[in-house]
Amino acid sequence: MTKENIKSRAVSLRKEGYSYSYISSLTGVSKSTLSDWLHDLEYKPNKYTKETIGKARTAGVLAQRLKKQKSISKAKELAINDIKKLSKRDLFMLGIGLYIGEGSKTANSVRLSNSDPRIIKTAIAWFVKVCDLQKTNFSIRMHLYPDSSEKESFEYWSKITGLPKSAFLPTCIDVRGGKKRINDGKLPYGTVHLSVKGKGVGFFRRIMAWIDLVHEKAGIV
Repeated sequence: MTKENIKSRAVSLRKEGYSYSYISSLTGVSKSTLSDWLHDLEYKPNKYTKETIGKARTAGVLAQRLKKQKSISKAKELAINDIKKLSKRDLFMLGIGLYIGEGSKTANSVRLSNSDPRIIKTAIAWFVKVCDLQKTNFSIRMHLYPDSSEKESFEYWSKITGLPKSAFLPTCIDVRGGKKRINDGKLPYGTVHLSVKGKGVGFFRRIMAWIDLVHEKAGIV
């Protein structure tokens, strides 16, 4: 078959709605050459091409999902080897680091704010297991947005924290006007402020002393 015959067939196939990949498989012509030959032609994918593209995209999505799952599994295996068994001192230092990042450093109040349930659960575990607090020492205030459901948010955070309804203070709802709505729906349960009550200013100062000493011993100035 001559080059002109091959090109003529490629043109016909393209007009019928076939992809460069399909035409290349039939003619043996590279896709770059087909692009030079056919780029001026009006192209409307036919049913076969649409189905093929759809299957390819589905296969691509599944491949990416499998790759992600394998990566997560590998990360978990490495984490198990890295962390091994946690001691009480490990949890103690973890809590200090958590408070450095998320805790209140002013007003002599012990409070930690976040929207991530793992952070809140870790903070509660630290206060209870390391600092010997009781669940009665906690109060929660939800900070929600107009698109949040207060009832659903309460049920969510009550389940996460294990705290009773009596521990929840009146909810704050952000109704400020003129704010960008780019974050609408991203925090369906808002954020919570987990506060410690009944321990006095001495407990706050002790946490601050822990933080200062960690910075000192780590050479952080």
